[in-house]
Amino acid sequence: MAMKQLLIGNNSRTIRSNNLQAILLALLHHKHISRIRLAELTSLSTTTITNLITELLKQGIVAEEGTNAIKQRSGAGRPRMSLRLVPESRYAIGVHIGVGSVKVAVTDLRANILTSLSLSHPLDRSAVDVLAEIAQLVQQAITQLNIDPQNIIGVGVGASGLVNPDTGVNLIAPNLGWRDVAIKRVLSEHLTLPICVDNNVRAMALGESLFGSVPDVRLLAFVYVRIGVGAGFVIDGQLYRGSGAGAGEIGHTTMMPDNGERCHCGNTGCLETLISEPAIMKLAHVLAKQDEHGLLANHFRQVERPTIEQVFAAARDGDVPTQNMLAERARYMGVALSNLINIFNPELIVFGGIFSQGYNLLLPTVEATIRQRTFADLGQRVKFQPTYHKKNSGMVGSAALALTTFFYQPAINLT
Repeated sequence: MAMKQLLIGNNSRTIRSNNLQAILLALLHHKHISRIRLAELTSLSTTTITNLITELLKQGIVAEEGTNAIKQRSGAGRPRMSLRLVPESRYAIGVHIGVGSVKVAVTDLRANILTSLSLSHPLDRSAVDVLAEIAQLVQQAITQLNIDPQNIIGVGVGASGLVNPDTGVNLIAPNLGWRDVAIKRVLSEHLTLPICVDNNVRAMALGESLFGSVPDVRLLAFVYVRIGVGAGFVIDGQLYRGSGAGAGEIGHTTMMPDNGERCHCGNTGCLETLISEPAIMKLAHVLAKQDEHGLLANHFRQVERPTIEQVFAAARDGDVPTQNMLAERARYMGVALSNLINIFNPELIVFGGIFSQGYNLLLPTVEATIRQRTFADLGQRVKFQPTYHKKNSGMVGSAALALTTFFYQPAINLT
């Protein structure tokens, strides 16, 4: 991965932090690397590299082992020692708050999940009570893994809805029924760890950018569809939040200005009313009733409570009405993403949620619609793929939020 230009600081502490950031990011993206190569990637002097690596070695964050034989010529002098990040020298906690459920994970510095726990919560339960349960779940995960709390860098919380990352307040989450919930403050009353909070889809986008299969993408868009619909953008490794931290609310773009269904946000005709999991399930139940002996109805009868998986299974088994219904939903997504591409011109679009589960069924229509409707050849240049982290994208994304905020960003404290 090509390292981005080194940040410029205006005092010695800022410069040191920025230098550490450059080194840690290089170590993150290279499993084994020599000091000389590290200096080349970061544009730092060998003296600076030596001093900071010495500190990282003392902290146990970096290890030195063996030799780096890559591009090493025989008889070229002393072999280069290989440096590597020690993933389990520090830990991060990711908390993914979804609609009716919460997932908590403890990860290492590479966002590998070491343990995870989950809970469900009724939507009529108070936010304060839910957050108290989340704090207990975090403590339980720490105890279960038996790690030193001093080695935990912090907690990242990805929450549904509009979130102010500066204050840690969930301003409004229509699908949760939350408004002005001080997530950071309430969790801080139960936990002694540093806490950062952001929108859950933005967190997923960050996780995909830092720890996904394509780490060096200038502009990545992550699109998540489940109960709600949202998008997150990562530009040159940084989250794009917008002036009011509301960037990415594509689920509430108006797709049907007339005669559209009412959305949880209070508007009508939103994209969320057309392509969310509840919207698709509503249409699927109608199809199943129309043909009680059809493939879809048979798949529904095999389980006590049908889910989107039964819909996808029927479509894969050749049920034409289900295939047509999904193609129609995918076309709406294609139209929405055509608008997104025309505005943001992303290099890669990653799909999470149900559009990842039904990727092979939905993408052909999404892609065809995008190719048809985007300006000039913008749609031809975009790459598409399902999320690398699959069902763990929420936990990995939330952990990535903590890792970025408390470890890989300039304002870092290694002690």
